[in-house]
Amino acid sequence: MLDNFPRGTICLEDLEMGMTRHIRKVVTDEDIEMFAQVSTDRNPVHLDDAYAQDTIFEGRIAHGMLTAGLISAVIGEQLPGHGTVYMGQSLKFLGPVRPGDMVTAEVEVTDINYAKRRVTLDCRCTVDGKKVLAGEALVLAPSRKFD
Repeated sequence: MLDNFPRGTICLEDLEMGMTRHIRKVVTDEDIEMFAQVSTDRNPVHLDDAYAQDTIFEGRIAHGMLTAGLISAVIGEQLPGHGTVYMGQSLKFLGPVRPGDMVTAEVEVTDINYAKRRVTLDCRCTVDGKKVLAGEALVLAPSRKFD
């Protein structure tokens, strides 16, 4: 991973509208194979070059949920970070991620409900500046009041 923010926690009391964090990661063949193993999703479009060549993607692609997992990494490690609890996530897959692609996963604070500790985050992943995933997450943010 390259030029990522430090990992840790940003407590509810320190969050601000428009705050963003991101990670960048090259998706490797090994990542795709490990995800297939863990998820048991062995669809040949992810694993078999010959099969994938004859699909609409004209080549192998990473699992969409592998890409979405990078959003989870930003939320769980950076914004809000450690102690965050996922409450919901919407996802739209807009383009393929191929082995060797550098994915930038970014989240942005779009709403803060201090009374309920709920934070809404705009979520997006890009490859070469092109959006490949978009969505929104609702999380329960860590708070100093509940330490």
